[in-house]
Amino acid sequence: MDKKVRIAVVQAAPAYLDVDASLKKVEQLLQEAADQNADLVCFGETWFTGYPAWIDYCDEYAKWDFQATKEVFAKTHSSSLSVKGPEVRQIGEWANQHGLSIVMGINERVDSGPGNGTIYNALLTWNEKGELANHHRKLMPTHTERLLYGQGDGKGLQGVETSAGRVGGLICWEHWMPLTRQTMHNSGEHIHVAVWPKVHEMLQIATRSYAFEGRCFAVGVGQIMKVSDIPSELELPAELQDKPDHLLLNGGSCIVGPDGHYVMDPVWDKEGVFVTEVDLNRCYQERMALDVTGHYQRNDVFQLDIKKERLN
Repeated sequence: MDKKVRIAVVQAAPAYLDVDASLKKVEQLLQEAADQNADLVCFGETWFTGYPAWIDYCDEYAKWDFQATKEVFAKTHSSSLSVKGPEVRQIGEWANQHGLSIVMGINERVDSGPGNGTIYNALLTWNEKGELANHHRKLMPTHTERLLYGQGDGKGLQGVETSAGRVGGLICWEHWMPLTRQTMHNSGEHIHVAVWPKVHEMLQIATRSYAFEGRCFAVGVGQIMKVSDIPSELELPAELQDKPDHLLLNGGSCIVGPDGHYVMDPVWDKEGVFVTEVDLNRCYQERMALDVTGHYQRNDVFQLDIKKERLN
């Protein structure tokens, strides 16, 4: 394979819990990526309509049966997307218009049937034709995230073919689940999109380790979120009350090559669409030494069984 691909990392704040304004921002950001001749555009964890960072900063509200927390949950649910809804279709139309593949974290709801009161932390992939090529739900919400999100399933644990190569992704602490990583490696990713709230030191390590282990490019996508984005139903802790522009999430987005070294250094404390060109042939160069799905995997010793069913 001799293929050059331009990867765009979106490190920009959404319009928090505002579907219409977030959709307008998606249009703007995709245009900016297209203007830089991107092939693949990557957004962060639950980018549409924002990561619930308040669960880490407003500790007194991260509890069971608390009225303000219920109100914020309901607001988050109402601003979440259905994968069958018009916003997902619209983003697909823009992908087709610009010839872009897109990976984006969303807050997902199910409009009818089982699970209609549950929010999922989901990762969607559109190919360059605008088709929804993959829909992954985070397997295990992390710590206080379990107040908001339900458990996902194995249906979306796969890389998918796009004009930018075979693209897959995982969400946050899924990168420390060994069997989840192996499942994704087995799917033959060229580019892995690792979405996080912000890519702090340990998450930089996880992103670099994933790239080295999988012999693929790993795109670590961090986010921007200000104190002013915390829902008004929640009282701010004293140390944040006079700091509306303070960054709770300050990015750290990066791109790591198949040898574990940066090809785009981490970007901190600023918004933007950052584009880097990579050569997918490097994936196979590095697999000469390590291929955890082939000569460095003992399929005669180990067997991995993945349940792909989805209930709703």
